Amino acid sequence: MREPQITVGVVSGREVEFFFPETFISSDGIETTGAQKAIYQKKKVYWQGKAYEELSFSPLAGTNTYFELRDVTIGINFHWERKESQRFKGQLKLITEAEQLTAINVISIEDYLISVISSEMSAAASPELLKAHAVISRSWALANLLSPLTQCEKKGNAVPTDSVANSPSANEEGDETFIRWYDREAHLHFDVCADDHCQRYQGITRVSTSRAIEAVSSTRGEVLMYEGSICDTRFSKCCGGAFEEFQNCWENVKHPYLTKQRDFQIESVLPDLTQEPEAEKWIRTSPAAFCNTKDKKILNQVLNNYDQETVDFYRWTVCYTQQELAKLIHQRSGIDFGEIIDLIPIERGTSGRITRLKIVGTLRTLILGKELEIRRTLSSSHLYSSAFVVDKIAETQIPTQFILTGAGWGHGVGLCQIGAAVMGEQGHSYEHILAHYYPKSILNKQY
Repeated sequence: MREPQITVGVVSGREVEFFFPETFISSDGIETTGAQKAIYQKKKVYWQGKAYEELSFSPLAGTNTYFELRDVTIGINFHWERKESQRFKGQLKLITEAEQLTAINVISIEDYLISVISSEMSAAASPELLKAHAVISRSWALANLLSPLTQCEKKGNAVPTDSVANSPSANEEGDETFIRWYDREAHLHFDVCADDHCQRYQGITRVSTSRAIEAVSSTRGEVLMYEGSICDTRFSKCCGGAFEEFQNCWENVKHPYLTKQRDFQIESVLPDLTQEPEAEKWIRTSPAAFCNTKDKKILNQVLNNYDQETVDFYRWTVCYTQQELAKLIHQRSGIDFGEIIDLIPIERGTSGRITRLKIVGTLRTLILGKELEIRRTLSSSHLYSSAFVVDKIAETQIPTQFILTGAGWGHGVGLCQIGAAVMGEQGHSYEHILAHYYPKSILNKQY
């Protein structure tokens, strides 16, 4: 197998502004430099007065230059969302989709990975962590490239379970149920997007140190595999001390290498966090775990500047008044529950993350899932995780305040970035880190 190229969707809009510091040549042979603008009009790409079905630009042969895209949104729908200008190596491609333009970066997968591990974390992270992340980022990307039909069958912006449609339905107990999970979409016109929805990719905007370059080159072509297939190597920022299983967050498919486990090795016993008493005890305390750290040296290696706006991630607290919570749930779900009487965990996953939550209101009761739908509904962006317990302050049947005490940041499946950073600092090899977070997988060199 030869090293493939990957197409990355970076930004979309009715207009796309870009800049060439040196000469680029268009797909129809026009040499150009400087500030540029392309416009969507009548299902075409309009540039310099001409209409195209699609349009691409490549640097002149022998030049090692970049192009710049303006107003790229990062952290879409998350609490750190913002716009910035970004620079990219490789080719720029402009296409039309959904009545707007999409700018796509065409680049070799190894160059892509140098940016990914520098965008997902700080490029100054420990060498073993960077190597581990290079392997899992490569694995996930190649799994998408090599298995497009399988990925298309799995993915969608909002994918219902087989038994539950996109509108609430009644379950056996008579409660209305709405189950939705959000997977990395099977993008129709490019392989992956550049944001947290797939993997953070910000071109050469983030500084790629020699350490990051070495991590990619020293693991060149290496992926994780299970029974002959490249692994679906999910990862999150902080598991909260326990791994979640794949099927509790996405499609009801069990992957043996994405299984429940404690994020520790000195003490490996993990309570049954699917049981409410055990989950509550786990979340209200601070058990030892690799990711249970406040070491700023380690966190500075893992967290980019905007990630460091989040200071509590292993255990956290969010408080809502009755008015704030009722308004938030109404706005986020589109359903008027009236005043909120209770938030009741119905089902938890292996990390204590709630996969089904009953929202009881004066006008409506609904069971909501899976974990990301719960997080989206209970926050103006995304609640850090769905591993939480609820305390109510009430003098009557209607609580005046809800206090959510939670664990972890993200879905908790696969590699825990903060835990892996601690392992790297403690001297664990990247092979050991990968074996810890993806048990039963094996390293294999594809090219």
